[in-house]
Amino acid sequence: MFVVLLRFSNNRSRASDFLERHKRWIDQGFSDGVFLLAGSIQANQGGGLLAHHTTRSELQARVDEDPFVAEDVVTAEIIEIVPSRMNQQLQSLLG
Repeated sequence: MFVVLLRFSNNRSRASDFLERHKRWIDQGFSDGVFLLAGSIQANQGGGLLAHHTTRSELQARVDEDPFVAEDVVTAEIIEIVPSRMNQQLQSLLG
């Protein structure tokens, strides 16, 4: 399981230029069954994703295709988490 942090860079002002393509990229991640959650880092610092059913290298390749990443609107950090405990409601995520 992975957490992807997409923090705004100095090119944040260009976000609107790539927003629709970024949204399509997120939609594709959900369609592919890789993204479980997407949202904003508060307070307006960027975004975050929860991803699974992928490898780090596959996820890195996917993240590199994000228009926000490719156009340096955000910087990406991928954090891998190996769950050792979780709420029963989340057990299906371990698959």
